[in-house]
Amino acid sequence: MTTQKTGPLRRAPILPQLIKFGAVGAMGFIVNLVVFNVMLLIVFRGVPHATIYSTVIATLVAIAANWVGNRFWAFSGQRQQNATREGLEFFVVSLAGMGIPLLCVWVSHYLLALTSPLADNISANGVGLVLGMLFRFGFYRWWVFSPTRANKRARSTNAEPATVTAPTLAGSPDGGLVRD
Repeated sequence: MTTQKTGPLRRAPILPQLIKFGAVGAMGFIVNLVVFNVMLLIVFRGVPHATIYSTVIATLVAIAANWVGNRFWAFSGQRQQNATREGLEFFVVSLAGMGIPLLCVWVSHYLLALTSPLADNISANGVGLVLGMLFRFGFYRWWVFSPTRANKRARSTNAEPATVTAPTLAGSPDGGLVRD
């Protein structure tokens, strides 16, 4: 006889995964910062539009670093066998997540007429960053790295269906930051 956990016990694996996701995001921020400055100050020094080129390259490198960190650490128990599909979906969600702070700045700046640098920073790096993080975490967890999607594909191709169990971080290769 199996019993289904409800309430806080059922949601317990989300907190350690969210902590890992935040750590990966922090590393992605550092990667972005370092790559941006190397590109701006060394590689594209004196090149017209160096800021734009540096931003694009730094963002792409940070997204790739975040994908590796999330795939092999934060969502290691949920990653799919089709890494190409997973990587493309991750990239799409990451780009959409980048749009959220832009939307927050647009609303604050143009609709609410809050045009000070402080207001722009609060809307982009406060509200936008938090909303973007929640958006990305949700889509990574329940779409990009979803074990139920792989199960549905396995059933639709008449393959041996895999059993779906609630993902726990304690069962992951690294045991999770916090045991379940």
